[in-house]
Amino acid sequence: MFRFDLLPSSATPIYRQIVDQVARAVASGLLAADDELPSVRAVAQLYVVNPMTVSKAYSLLEVQGLVERRRGVGMIIRGSLATALPERLAQLRPALEHAASVSRQLGITAEASIHAFQQILVATDQETFHE
Repeated sequence: MFRFDLLPSSATPIYRQIVDQVARAVASGLLAADDELPSVRAVAQLYVVNPMTVSKAYSLLEVQGLVERRRGVGMIIRGSLATALPERLAQLRPALEHAASVSRQLGITAEASIHAFQQILVATDQETFHE
């Protein structure tokens, strides 16, 4: 089952976090055609969020054409939607631009920022490996 990484303390609204994470998972191929998303109720209970928040996110994903509603099944990923590396990098760019801006504001060198990012990537890979 697909797992979200929702951060209630983030400036990004929960529904937007859900939409963005599903879009990235589809773009990377982590979620493929006919994969099911967890039900609205399951997400709401597991992450302690309002079901209307999850429903709003799923509706936006449906409008974007990433998912479709199937009676008796729930929300599933539509067709083959995995994207090429340049398109996935384009999705990463805003987060990197924000991180670069914060890094400059904090007076951190490019080398130190890149090193910190590499450490985070390694730690994230290790967390994923151990799940």
